[in-house]
Amino acid sequence: MKKYLFSIVCAVLSVICFTAYNVIGAKVLEDGRLVEPFYFIPIGFGFMLIAVISFIVVFLSVKFLRNKTEDTK
Repeated sequence: MKKYLFSIVCAVLSVICFTAYNVIGAKVLEDGRLVEPFYFIPIGFGFMLIAVISFIVVFLSVKFLRNKTEDTK
């Protein structure tokens, strides 16, 4: 579990970004401009991408390193 801490933190931050975007919401001003916290969307996708990539890297490294150490015994 400790190996996947970085992936879990990035996934939680991604969920927080998407939740914050939906909670804050968007509004249209009187002059017709749209005001929304758009920056949460790319940040959330960035955290999600980092979480998935780091999970795959850790999973594969643990799987292959464990197999390699078992083969040498």
